[in-house]
Amino acid sequence: MDQIFYIVSRALEFYSYALIIYILMSWFPGARESAIGSFLAKICEPFLEPFRKIIPPLGMIDISPIVAILVLNFANMGLSQLYMMLL
Repeated sequence: MDQIFYIVSRALEFYSYALIIYILMSWFPGARESAIGSFLAKICEPFLEPFRKIIPPLGMIDISPIVAILVLNFANMGLSQLYMMLL
C-alpha cells in the first residue's frame, strides 16, 4: 500500500513539473513546436483546458496554469493526509 501512495504522489509531482516546463516553453519562440513541446502539449493541454474555460485571461496573462498547479498540489496534500489517516 505504501508503494501505491508513493507512486501516485510522485506522478502528481512530475506532472506538476511537466506543467511548469510546458508553461515556460511559451516564453521561447518555436519551443512548443519541437518534439518535446508536442509531447508536453498532448499530456498538459487536456488538464489545462477546463481551467481555461473557467478562468478568463487577465489581459495578456493566463493565470489558469497557476490554478491548475495549485489543484495538483492540493490533491497531493490530500493524498498525503489520506495516507496518514489510513496508517
